[in-house]
Amino acid sequence: MTEKFDLHGFLPFVLHHTSEKVSFGFRDIYRDRYRMTRSEWRVLATLGQYGPQTATGIGTRTGLHKTKVSRAVASIEARHWLKRQQDENDRRIALISLTRQGESAFASLATAGIAFNQKARAHLGGQDFDALMNLLGKLETM
Repeated sequence: MTEKFDLHGFLPFVLHHTSEKVSFGFRDIYRDRYRMTRSEWRVLATLGQYGPQTATGIGTRTGLHKTKVSRAVASIEARHWLKRQQDENDRRIALISLTRQGESAFASLATAGIAFNQKARAHLGGQDFDALMNLLGKLETM
């Protein structure tokens, strides 16, 4: 007898659904506080976490398509939260970095992110939270 397909037991569906619900909780913070989109938050966080990057590097780290990276970079640049510096050897490439204002916004949102993680840890319990993070890390390499 073959196993019957259960959408709510299908790992990709469950992960996506759970990810969206959890993400919406943090979305309210970056959207309400800074009027940012998810893509803008990911770009800001990537630059804050890893330092100056090319648009291609940001796309690789965030999983965002290059057009979403480009739009997010333009929007964040309009707020004066980032700057671009042209590569001296290849004018098609620009190194993107946060300005002081961008670093301040990132620091504020990073503090909110830490608090959000602490809330999730308290909800699950420390041992389950750590186990979940470990299991999700294993799934990333699948």
